[in-house]
Amino acid sequence: MRDYIAIDIGASSGRLIHGKVESGKLTINEIHRFKNSFSFVNGHERWGLDFLIQQIFLGLEKAKRQGIEECFIGIDTWAIDYVLLDKIGERLADSISYRDKRTQNKIEEFCQSISKEEIYKRTGIQFLEFNTLYQLFTEERELLEKADKLLLIPDYIAYVLSGKMVLEETNASTTQLLNIHERRLDSHLLEKVGVEENLFPPLVSAGELLGEVLDKWQEEYDLPKAKVITVATHDTASAVVGVPAIFPEKNWAYLSSGTWSLIGIETNTPIVTELGYDYNFTNEWGAYGTYRVLKNIMGLWIVQEIQRLYENGKYTFAQMATFAKETPFFTSIIDVNDPIFTNPENTIETIQEQCRKTGQVVPKTIGELTNCVYSSLVKCYQKELGHIEEVLGKKINALYIVGGGSNVRLLNQLIADTLDLSVYAGPSEATAIGNLAVQMIATGEIKDKDEARKLIAHSQELQVFEPNYVRK
Repeated sequence: MRDYIAIDIGASSGRLIHGKVESGKLTINEIHRFKNSFSFVNGHERWGLDFLIQQIFLGLEKAKRQGIEECFIGIDTWAIDYVLLDKIGERLADSISYRDKRTQNKIEEFCQSISKEEIYKRTGIQFLEFNTLYQLFTEERELLEKADKLLLIPDYIAYVLSGKMVLEETNASTTQLLNIHERRLDSHLLEKVGVEENLFPPLVSAGELLGEVLDKWQEEYDLPKAKVITVATHDTASAVVGVPAIFPEKNWAYLSSGTWSLIGIETNTPIVTELGYDYNFTNEWGAYGTYRVLKNIMGLWIVQEIQRLYENGKYTFAQMATFAKETPFFTSIIDVNDPIFTNPENTIETIQEQCRKTGQVVPKTIGELTNCVYSSLVKCYQKELGHIEEVLGKKINALYIVGGGSNVRLLNQLIADTLDLSVYAGPSEATAIGNLAVQMIATGEIKDKDEARKLIAHSQELQVFEPNYVRK
């Protein structure tokens, strides 16, 4: 019986989750949790990577105190953002957050030299103004000239721990720099953005064993003897592995609900079509040769910001949901994917201004504001799922909701009612569980992804929401 630790870091929080298989079930236990955020430093919104790495070591020390002497570890984080390293492997600057304003309007500027249609044909990736392609396009040339290597965030953390540099493909695909047909970095796009292919380390698949945590860290901290496995390092890719979909006869979709909402399907072949381009669907690479055909939606970030700003965080998320239920749904609808919600000065005021401009009821109370976001998210899910069905050419009849948002029962029922679907909610820690599953497949403890999903479904209690039409 082996011990595994998932290091799962999202844009607002991180956690170390211990997992193992006991008596035919996957048991998980949270070892350590910490907050994550960016801050304005040296002219940009930047991540505190040193803080994150310190928290990882604190978590691993806790694991050792809990009796874990040896383990495997895997790291997943958010996508897009990167670190530039010099020739001796030192960080040249703190990583800039995708929510920084430096990439505003850069898609249009970049596409003066190559069409959006051509980019989509090459990559199959949706157009988001903060994609790595546009971050590199706007990067300081002097910094790029000094850079010897570029590492995405989870690969950078794995490098710090193990000393090995790789470019894991599930996360790398989100950069809009990979050619989906050749399954490698696209030389034409690299030329357009002004970087060489040797700036990137070798491309690897999920499930690669990197090696042991460096001796210097073992000497500085009281850590378990740990081996690093490159998992599906994009958190959504890990979350999809963690979807407990065990009904192959059903056409199912997933909704990874957290800071972002990712709604889509898992396929064995990408869908790079004119319709996919028109609807701005992405074909991100998944674990084990799959593709995540999905759409990014702003997600619960907006609710998090309301909670933070309204009366200095007086209300919990559970209280906000309770108050939201007291207001009629779909009274006020905003476009949750409007770039103005990426990182506004004041989210509440931005919501109110949008409702005022469109002649809708202006939400004022904590319940009205939360209701507005829930209503808007559900309408967006409904629209995008309809687009998925059109692109796919068949009806979706089950939706799996995973991630922190799977705990919001009110929202889950509203989704079931509005989309007229059976909704299966959970697990909330699907990303960490998917991370653990890839580690277990890599060591041979689990046979494959299908067996992992059966194990997850057998081990985790799911909440089922059937349409009741009360709010339709």
